[in-house]
Amino acid sequence: MSQSPTSIDSLLRRHGLTPRKRLGQHFLADGNIIDKMVRVAGVSAGDQVVEVGAGTGALTVAIAETGASVLAYEIDRGLAPVLAEVVGERSDVELRFEDAMHALPDALDAGPWKLVANLPYNVGTPLVLKLLRTAPQITRFTVMVQREVADRLVAPPGTRQYGLPSVVARLTSEVHRAFVVPPQVFIPAPSVSSAVVVMTRRSGVDRQRVERAIEVAAVAFRHRRKMLRATLDVAVLERAGIPPTARPEDLAPERFLDLADAHDE
Repeated sequence: MSQSPTSIDSLLRRHGLTPRKRLGQHFLADGNIIDKMVRVAGVSAGDQVVEVGAGTGALTVAIAETGASVLAYEIDRGLAPVLAEVVGERSDVELRFEDAMHALPDALDAGPWKLVANLPYNVGTPLVLKLLRTAPQITRFTVMVQREVADRLVAPPGTRQYGLPSVVARLTSEVHRAFVVPPQVFIPAPSVSSAVVVMTRRSGVDRQRVERAIEVAAVAFRHRRKMLRATLDVAVLERAGIPPTARPEDLAPERFLDLADAHDE
């Protein structure tokens, strides 16, 4: 079901609603971008898809129309009548009005699942990082986030954007930015551009080893401008073959695996 700015405005007004800034609500109002997002997500018949931030339901319905089943989370119970009108009696969509940050990943079965979402701005980064670390049953993430968040997720070492989100994304998945989304396709228009990022989970990953590496990276990036010897044990650095004078932004994600291994020796 395509939704234009006019139809979204009318839909919200009919139910006496306006977008809530506190919840980071920016409703996607461009059918072409919704279709493009579903395509790059690689959703097909029989897939199980979890959506976070169902909003006015346009993306929800577009996913379901591929033949996938959708578990859609929406924290704003005020949108229940809107989603009831848009989604209707579809048996392939389950709506849950609760905080996905708290519900996931425990609410998901063994899957596999795909996550496809226009994420609310105020929850995007922490939710993605949490699920990359704790939800192996989600095998592919296609998320629309603020462009600066997307830049951090895909950033290579040695760049200003490179940090803990980059390390988490790259140690757990193959990650790339699919396309940029301009502000004017949202209701209301945000002050910044957005981007769609696709992350395909790596197979055969030692999750405990990766988690230890992420913990080391988290300590290192607390003081990203300082040399590693200021935050990490010099003996551990030497065992890993990393100069104590290096800075966290200089290290490729795999080097944090080396540090985790050296720490365990």
